[in-house]
Amino acid sequence: MQQEPDFFHNLNEEMRDGKRWLERTIVLAYAAAAGLSVVAFTLLAEAAFGLFERIFHYGGGWWVLLWMPAVTALAVWATRKWAPGAGGSGIPQVIATLEPSVDASLRKRFVSLWLSFAKIILASAGFMAGLSIGREGPSVQVAAGVMHSARRWLGPNSAINTHALLVAGGAAGIAAAFNAPLAGVVFAIEELSRKLESRSSGLIIAAIVLAGLMGVSVFGNLSYFGRIRVMELSWPDLLPCLIVALTCGVLGGLFAKLMTISLTSSTERLNKLKSRFPIRFAAVLALLIAVIGVVTGGATFGAGSEAVKHMLQGQADVPEFYVTLKFIATWLSAWVGVPGGIFAPSLSIGAGVGNNVASLVGTADIAPALIAMGMAAFLAAVTQAPLTAFIIVMEMVDGHALVLSLMASAMIASMVSRMIARPLYESLALHMLNVARAAMASPEPAAEPVRPQPTSDSGKESQIDSEVPDSRQSEPTAPPAPPEPQHPRPAQGELEFGDKGGKEAGEAAPRN
Repeated sequence: MQQEPDFFHNLNEEMRDGKRWLERTIVLAYAAAAGLSVVAFTLLAEAAFGLFERIFHYGGGWWVLLWMPAVTALAVWATRKWAPGAGGSGIPQVIATLEPSVDASLRKRFVSLWLSFAKIILASAGFMAGLSIGREGPSVQVAAGVMHSARRWLGPNSAINTHALLVAGGAAGIAAAFNAPLAGVVFAIEELSRKLESRSSGLIIAAIVLAGLMGVSVFGNLSYFGRIRVMELSWPDLLPCLIVALTCGVLGGLFAKLMTISLTSSTERLNKLKSRFPIRFAAVLALLIAVIGVVTGGATFGAGSEAVKHMLQGQADVPEFYVTLKFIATWLSAWVGVPGGIFAPSLSIGAGVGNNVASLVGTADIAPALIAMGMAAFLAAVTQAPLTAFIIVMEMVDGHALVLSLMASAMIASMVSRMIARPLYESLALHMLNVARAAMASPEPAAEPVRPQPTSDSGKESQIDSEVPDSRQSEPTAPPAPPEPQHPRPAQGELEFGDKGGKEAGEAAPRN
């Protein structure tokens, strides 16, 4: 029969293990540093986009036709030269590092302190260019890189392994970016680890709490989009709610499919052109994004958070084709190659769908509910992570009264999307792993020996040379060296680093 836990004995055992408490203190300090990194990224990104808005409003907005291609080309050049692992969203990179087959040398290509720093600077450059990107996906990679660097201070037999640090960092990034701690936990389970081990749950929650405290201390404990007032939904409102969910499911599935084809297909003609002329390709796409933004009066620039706030307040000032144009601008911005996420732009596209349906049906009283459902549905369709999507939206709008509606719209949209496209982040992570492994496995081509060419006078000289034996050929060749003796495989426990105490295989010493 199982004995009851002895409180004083367990307390004594906990307090006696000073090394364990030292490791916990180190990890918690890095969790706070991860939260501060996300806060710094948020402030820098907002300042960068504020600079872009001043440039856009100066001179009637036409300066952006020169500004956007120039800044975008510079950001793509810097990314390819100094931090190729920082390109894109950041969530696929973290998912790639969690694959069991990834070793330390391959993991450094996706998460590190340098990549976290580069991600902050280069993604802020994308905001300064006015691209339709978000900072939530990059925050995941930034926080995961900071948390992963704590591994260098932990012992080889530490119970805190690399997998737990990466999952905790990614969850802390989502929680700090959205001020949504519950969404961070669900994101860790649904999108990163696929399961939550009991030994990692405490670390993840502690990281989320500390990272969230860093954000709350700077920005305050406020909902991202404020608090919406929702009228009670009735049975006649079922039809517009269903239209929003189905429309977002189809559009989100098409968006995920288009993103996968654009970012992973190496046979497409445009991608071949991008691989040959990446800087020029980025400048041309940035010019198209600038034209779209100028036509819409600047509505498609940036993440789109201000447009969502106006829609929720009933003061929507977006153009009629906002959903279509924001869809195109976000897709082109991701294709450019500048570090940037798609969470916030996806929320703005979904909000536009809900706002359009409310205008068509003429149900202004439930418009905030339709907008919130559109946000959850489109994000769920793009990521195919419905739990994360509806919890993020619920915490961002303080919409606890809409829990069932948000959950239903997210589930329906995710089901429709799965019929159209593969999971976006998993596809991108697999592509990144294949590219990185191919780059590491391809050896440098060996130089071919130079063979003497026959003279142009005639073929006699070459014929004579072939008949006369070469003195080098007549010399006896040295016998081949005997093969080196094969050393036996070390015995179990000797120079063999297995999964002891949570330490991953192949990790012989603490690393970055």
